Amino acid sequence: MDFGLTGKRALVLGGSRGLGAASADALRAEGVTVLAASRSGDYKVDLADPASVAALIERVRGEGGVDILVNNSGGPKAGPAQGQSSADWLAAFQTMATSLYVITDGLLPQMIERGWGRIITIGSSGVLAPIPGLALSNAVRGAIAGWSKTLAAEVAAQGITVNMVLPGRIDTDRVRELDSGKAQRSGSTLEDVQAASRRDIPLGRYGQPEEFGAVVAFLASRQASFVTGSMLRVDGGMIRGL
Repeated sequence: MDFGLTGKRALVLGGSRGLGAASADALRAEGVTVLAASRSGDYKVDLADPASVAALIERVRGEGGVDILVNNSGGPKAGPAQGQSSADWLAAFQTMATSLYVITDGLLPQMIERGWGRIITIGSSGVLAPIPGLALSNAVRGAIAGWSKTLAAEVAAQGITVNMVLPGRIDTDRVRELDSGKAQRSGSTLEDVQAASRRDIPLGRYGQPEEFGAVVAFLASRQASFVTGSMLRVDGGMIRGL
């Protein structure tokens, strides 16, 4: 199937590894020119640094902007809701939410001028079912979900769709780090932790990054032009809520 994306340009945040890299690869396979932004890539950005974020916006706008924006930020440290310092909360919100809002706002005007755009934000299954021990992520990504839904209604008439993709247990470095941390805290082996997680997934396995990337590419496609304001789960059926 031709997604109608040949010649489009995309900015993928966190595009050097994990779900960001998988999204970038899937878009490239559809003929998209991908600008992969990361702290070490050709398009450098540190989402914790407002000056770095402003510099990225200026560079991308100066190059003509993009048609597709994939918002993606790394997850914060694990921990409970209790006992987090105000600095921890502010740092998590700056890196995971505020920077995404600012980058999106900076790149939207050129999408509006063209009358076409795709904003796709990578979230977490914790938006729907908070994950124990990941309080910072659960809270901040919930705020992002509210922002994404609000923005979708604001820009729909300009031909721009705004959606979120919610990954479950995808086999990435981040998930392996979380599983390893859980194994250490519980005195279990990594293999036991992963086996327990697989038992909670109806498909009986972790997802592969390329399976996730394919969903991102679909949401960017012309075929998905009537999909906006949505949160699409990619979790193998793990979240049981309606």
